[in-house]
Amino acid sequence: MKVKTILVSQPEPKVENSPYFELEEKQKVKIDFIPFIHVEGVSSKEVRQQKVDLTNYSAIILTSRNAVDHFFRIAEELRYKVPDSLKYFCLSEAVAYYLQKYVVYRKRKIYVGKRTFADLTPIIKKYKNEKFLLPSSDMLKPDIPKKLNKLGVEWKEATFYKTVVSDLSDLRNVTYDILVFFSPSGIKSLFENFPDFEQNNTRIAVFGNTTIKAAKKHGLTVNIKAPTPDTPSMTLALQKYIAEANKK
Repeated sequence: MKVKTILVSQPEPKVENSPYFELEEKQKVKIDFIPFIHVEGVSSKEVRQQKVDLTNYSAIILTSRNAVDHFFRIAEELRYKVPDSLKYFCLSEAVAYYLQKYVVYRKRKIYVGKRTFADLTPIIKKYKNEKFLLPSSDMLKPDIPKKLNKLGVEWKEATFYKTVVSDLSDLRNVTYDILVFFSPSGIKSLFENFPDFEQNNTRIAVFGNTTIKAAKKHGLTVNIKAPTPDTPSMTLALQKYIAEANKK
């Protein structure tokens, strides 16, 4: 069956040269972007209930831009003046550069990993005397606490924001040829919004093994997978599938 419409369960890319726009033009398909999940900050009261005192920590581990935003939001709500001496350990350069929204970059102690948390751990290990705070979502990857415990550093995890299912009621009577998912949360959102969802002729595209497992657990047939050796990105996987489906 030919592909004409695609729904990507994420916000629309803000960059003009997104490969999704190129895919849309090249394959003559319509791509819509609707986030199936979104992030909501927890209140400063909820943070206090987790027995978090920001003044106790000399270093912050930041794994995402959301973590940056919500750390500084909570600091402001608690009237905590972030000291210049605070050390920032950032998962990637993108997260580190995002810090400039809140601090004068060159005047702060910022340590940057390459891309994964495993890349950041050797840097954290060098600062064993620091007290680390990890502001995170309610869906922190389980390997992160394991790695920190293995390092033997003093650290605390605190939930500063939550992943919440979006209201998708506007899509009740809309069908797409392909639905694209990037996390188990996206799959969860689909079935929370539409408990009676039936796949029928809709193709399901998923990114990552945990998302594949979640899709199969809910009885979905996965038609398009990424990353693979041939298709390291979702757009390449979609392009390959559409080119094949639409030539028939």
